[in-house]
Amino acid sequence: MSAAAPLLAVRDLRVVIGGRHILHGVDLDVAAAGVTALLGRNGAGKTTTVRGILGLVPRTGSVLLGGEQTVRLATHALVRRGIGYAPEDRGVFAGLTVAENLRLAERRGAGEPAYDLVHELFPELRQRARQAAGTLSGGQQQMVAIGRTLLNGNRLIIADEPTKGLAPRVVTEVAGVLERAAQAVPVLLVEQNLSMVRRLAEHCVVLADGRTSHRGPAAALLADPEAMRRLLGVGRAGGAPTGTDRFEKGGV
Repeated sequence: MSAAAPLLAVRDLRVVIGGRHILHGVDLDVAAAGVTALLGRNGAGKTTTVRGILGLVPRTGSVLLGGEQTVRLATHALVRRGIGYAPEDRGVFAGLTVAENLRLAERRGAGEPAYDLVHELFPELRQRARQAAGTLSGGQQQMVAIGRTLLNGNRLIIADEPTKGLAPRVVTEVAGVLERAAQAVPVLLVEQNLSMVRRLAEHCVVLADGRTSHRGPAAALLADPEAMRRLLGVGRAGGAPTGTDRFEKGGV
């Protein structure tokens, strides 16, 4: 794979659930470094796209990971090939300690768990190793969720709505978490907080009605008020979107 080739290349991804066509041919690339943001209005198909990539729903099309076709693989096989997933609700075990949460994420056959990397990026996890995960702040729980994906030498992290339901102060904390993680592993970020996208993303993909409606540099999209209104429904006539703008929530 050349240096310019995407790490993840999705082409004509289609999903039908219960006879309902959810995705009608999504195309997206995730760069081999940094953060790629997946954006879209309510019902655009963001969550289904992530589920399709992960094999959590029946899908057709092409999903190349490092040049290898994975669209026919089961979810556990994809995980073994190096996709880490930080779900929308963070998925920490509240009654277990930070150390126990991390230990549960160790993948057999993946080699020595990368605790040095996790603790270098998130030294707070070492300091709070014996603390129950349920007593952590939202930002600290996101450190646990992202830390788990880094333990096993994953090639890609998919982070789904990491700031959902968090206070503005914690959103800033989570942005720092993802910024540090992206220094080690490429990230596909599903996010609705434009300040996060502005701070983190180099590339972006916008979905509309189960199809790709835009692909390109994130900075160029964010600097184009007309495109932001047309594609995401944010911003005000005659002015660029503010850092606090959020586009419509939800989506299948």
